[in-house]
Amino acid sequence: MARDWAAVFDLGDTAVADLLEHFHQRWFRGRRYRHLSDARHGVERGTAIVGDVVVRGYPSMSRALVLEPAVDQRFDGPVAVEEKLNGYNVRVARIDGDVMAFTRSGFVCPYTTAHVERAVDTADFFDDFPERMLCGELVGPENPYTDHDYPEVENAAFYVFDVRHRETGDPMPVERRRDICVAYDFAAVRHYGTFSPAAAAATAMDAVRDLDARGREGVVLKSADGERALKYTTSAIHRADLEHAFSLPFDYGQSFLFTRVMREAFQAVEFDERPEATRERAQKLGEAILRPAVETIRAVEDGAPVGETHTVRADPAVLDALLSYFEDRGLELVVERDDIEGGERVVRFTKVARSTLDTTRYYLGGGTVDE
Repeated sequence: MARDWAAVFDLGDTAVADLLEHFHQRWFRGRRYRHLSDARHGVERGTAIVGDVVVRGYPSMSRALVLEPAVDQRFDGPVAVEEKLNGYNVRVARIDGDVMAFTRSGFVCPYTTAHVERAVDTADFFDDFPERMLCGELVGPENPYTDHDYPEVENAAFYVFDVRHRETGDPMPVERRRDICVAYDFAAVRHYGTFSPAAAAATAMDAVRDLDARGREGVVLKSADGERALKYTTSAIHRADLEHAFSLPFDYGQSFLFTRVMREAFQAVEFDERPEATRERAQKLGEAILRPAVETIRAVEDGAPVGETHTVRADPAVLDALLSYFEDRGLELVVERDDIEGGERVVRFTKVARSTLDTTRYYLGGGTVDE
């Protein structure tokens, strides 16, 4: 019997067809599934339908620009403080015996799925909690989506930061989730403790200063029941974002620049910086913007490809599927290395940033800007 999708997604007066028309159809290991790449009608981005099974997308999370008043407004009870890692968001579920790893947009990534199957023993967990999903961050130097390194991660690693019901999206309470990670030997994000709102804000600020000095991303604060969350990031990650954006300056919009500059401005005020500290922050910010843009222009001038470069390592068939997916999406890839190492295929490739490449060539060739 077909499921009542209007009831499953609580659509109210919205016609089911108006929602389902936005789902994209794909295949994974011979199985058809659908996924929602953008939020629609109150349904989260990344929600997937596999047969009659729903895997809800991970909800968006509010960001604080000034931490203490944001914590005071958002929380009225115990608050857990945890590290926010810089990787890519993955939800892992088992459906009809098959483990599947969903990216933020709901795509079942063959590379991520193969890595989780190989590196994380999920069998006992899914036997005991068949309708739950593991939500985590995949980090490390060898992955196809991000390029931030962590000294403790050699290739790629999966860190759990949430456990949710796969269909309703309801979260498991923080302490219960932490117990689950210990019981099933899952790597988990760092937990600084659970505090009153005021103490949580102070702990988070101390953590951010330490994480900033080590070039790490930031913190997430969560209510004890897991229902409410708030993120706050470091100056180091703002600069890293800007360095990445301005290495591909014509592929990122002005809003990307503005939001990160304003995060830095509010953080400087909240940290009550002396003028010399703010001057140093401004100098680092300016370098993060200008230096990568200059390097990109010079690279284009020298005829080199520009874009996001990644190294991936897996079974040859897995990488065939991953590269085919990128090409199906219309991405232009330049493969710089493709060989076998230790029985696995290793590929280093660049996703060409076509807009930056073409626009930079245009200006280098004498093109002008109408102002």
